[in-house]
Parts: sequence; structure tokens; C-alpha cells
Amino acid sequence: MRAARAIGLVALALTDHDTVDGLHAATETGRVEGVRIVPGVELSAVEGDSETHLLGLHLRDVQALESRLRDLRAMRFNRAERIVLRLNELGVRIAFDDVLVQASGAAIGRPHIARAMVNEGWASDLRDAFDRYLGNGRTAYVPKERLAMSDAIAMIHAAGGLAVLAHPGQSATRARIESLAALGLDGVEVRHPSHSSEDVARLSALVEHFGLIPSGGSDWHGLAEGNRVLGMMQVPAAWLERQDRRVAERSSKRGDDHQAYVA
Repeated sequence: MRAARAIGLVALALTDHDTVDGLHAATETGRVEGVRIVPGVELSAVEGDSETHLLGLHLRDVQALESRLRDLRAMRFNRAERIVLRLNELGVRIAFDDVLVQASGAAIGRPHIARAMVNEGWASDLRDAFDRYLGNGRTAYVPKERLAMSDAIAMIHAAGGLAVLAHPGQSATRARIESLAALGLDGVEVRHPSHSSEDVARLSALVEHFGLIPSGGSDWHGLAEGNRVLGMMQVPAAWLERQDRRVAERSSKRGDDHQAYVA
């Protein structure tokens, strides 16, 4: 939040994978620094055989998410243990404790395993770790347990949030967005470091056509490595205003007058 203020951001969405533990601290710091926090989460769901990342933005009641998030974190933990075991069987001698150090208490994932591999000299960088061992179909890959997209959208709605398709790139075809909108999808992440100008134009058109809301972000993980920098994707204030209106409209329909979790 302090970094956001230093570069002139007025709002920041916090969307950690499978956890909302940072929201309270971020909101309190944001109040002091004069930066608005949009409370969120990122979930990994499946469409058919494909994994999809789904953002939950503007969460109002995270207690509705907590039990499911605990289950998802447990699944992540067990998956990471299995990946490390498979790596060890392949001769890549990293310890699970080293992976936990890399996670620093966050929801554990493959990037933390990759960092442990780099630190121990088993990979030159994160991309190398994924290309040779951790990527889909690679020798140490372990599939996730499945969370259906319809269930993920329902989880976010139960918490009073907006369900937004994360960084879809070229995979966001008209047919796909139409089918997800039918499941209750609220919006699409239009601006993202991985999106080309053609992607942004196409996604913007799809959002408008299906009456969805646009979103965007840097997908910054708080690390110095890589080329993603906090604030690199300037998101129009009008997009946040559209999101606020959608939240207000849905709340009024439900007769929902309770305060947001972080208010």
C-alpha cells in the first residue's frame, strides 16, 4: 500500500491466491496512506480440462469464503508436497521446508517450488524450472484437484463480490465469454501485462457486447524479479466506478445493507 501511494495510485486490488488474510492489514495501511483497497481473491477453477484463474473483486463478506478457502489451501499444500516428492524421485534434492520458506506463509504454489529449485541450483530461473519440471505435462507436474468454474463464481457471489475472468488473453473467444456470462461471470480483466494491444481491443469489445465490466491490473507479486512492476497497467478510474455501480446494484437487489468486510 505504501508502494502504491509512492507511485501515485489511488486504488489497489489485493487478490492473493486462495487467501484473504492480507486484506485487513492492507485496508488499515491504505487508510493511513490514502490508497483505497479493493478487497479480493484469486481462485483457480476448471473449464473442461483447462485451468482458469478467476478474480473475486469487491468482496463484502469474506466469512462466506473462509471454509472453502481453507480447503483450497489444504489442497495446495498437499499438491506441493507431492511435487517435491516427485522432484526428489527425479534426483532434484530440495526440501519441502525450503519451499515453505519461499511461500512465507502465503498460499503455496508451484512458483515457490521453482524459487527453492533456483536457490539450490537445480534451475537457472523460474522459467527453466517450469519448462523442465513443473509446467503442465512436465516430469514433476501434479494436477490440481478441481474447482468447477460455476462453483468458483458462486463462491465469489456468496461473498458479495464480482467474478472477473483473469488475464484470458487470446483464449477469450466470443463463445467462451458468452458461456461464462451464462454462469454468472461479471467481468473480464482487459488490461494485463500479458495482453497485446489487439487483446485489449478485442476484450473491450466483448465486455461491452455482453454487458460485462472491465478490469485490469499489473499482476504484481511483490517481487523484484521479472518485468512486472506495480502500477504498470494504468486502469481508468471509470472502470472502477463501473464496478462500484455493479456492486451497488446487486446489493440493492438483495436488500444487502451490511457494511463491507474491510469498511
